[in-house]
Amino acid sequence: MGVSRTTAYRWWNRYQTEGEAGLFDRSSRPYSSPSQTSPQVESRIIELRRERKLGPARIGLILGMPTSTVWRVLHRNQLSRLAWMDRPTGKVIRRYEKSASGELIHVDIKKLGRIPQGGGRRFHSTQRQAGTRKSPGPGYGHIHAAVDDHSRLAYIEVLDDEKAVTAIGFVQRAVAWFAEYGITVQAIMTDNGSCYTSHLFGDTLAALNIRHVRTRPYHPQTNGKVERFNRTLADEWAYVREYTSEQERIDAVADWLHTYNHHRNHTSIGGPPISRVTNVPGHHT
Repeated sequence: MGVSRTTAYRWWNRYQTEGEAGLFDRSSRPYSSPSQTSPQVESRIIELRRERKLGPARIGLILGMPTSTVWRVLHRNQLSRLAWMDRPTGKVIRRYEKSASGELIHVDIKKLGRIPQGGGRRFHSTQRQAGTRKSPGPGYGHIHAAVDDHSRLAYIEVLDDEKAVTAIGFVQRAVAWFAEYGITVQAIMTDNGSCYTSHLFGDTLAALNIRHVRTRPYHPQTNGKVERFNRTLADEWAYVREYTSEQERIDAVADWLHTYNHHRNHTSIGGPPISRVTNVPGHHT
């Protein structure tokens, strides 16, 4: 069987003693660890990590311990990466992911200053002279975004406002867009903005047989997938290059969104969002 005599005897003895139950794999962790860091010191390490956001090297200097030991304690308590922690509270972020596309769609709105005709300050690289009167700006565009929790497939529109009627129209079009990919929207998560808390918005979702989930107040991390998408949207589309007008930037969003959905590698899922949508027409499951 390609194993040592010692291994064969170990498995045989376990079978003789416990039957088939003895053949299941067991943890290799020892029954006791007398040299393990004491609970008091471990608590102090966790306290410094959560309250002061210190790394293993600095914690080790404070407590007179090797950096490797501090790291093992942090790893054992799921605190080895600061990215896993909510910075203000120090609590470990409990990440979640739905098992199928359409189970939950994250929806949010991001305000974005419009670009004046001919380009803004980013384009001209000039500053307003002191003493000159500031002319009224072109206002703001409102990017309505919907991101599927499982696949990260995204749909966006740049609209004029964030009123309830506008948000409802966007959701209706987003649901139809996801349906083109064979995705049936079951629930939509939003924050507690006035457009989402209106009775009209709730009645519309009820008519579509879609459950409305709201985040806890002041907890944007709950809706984190669309929040992170908004940041990517700004970095890779809105401010990636100099635009000479707002319309030029809007015209570029369709190509960017196609790249995001079909070609851009998403680090959280190991491929583009479309790779997780297994029921796309023309694709084999």
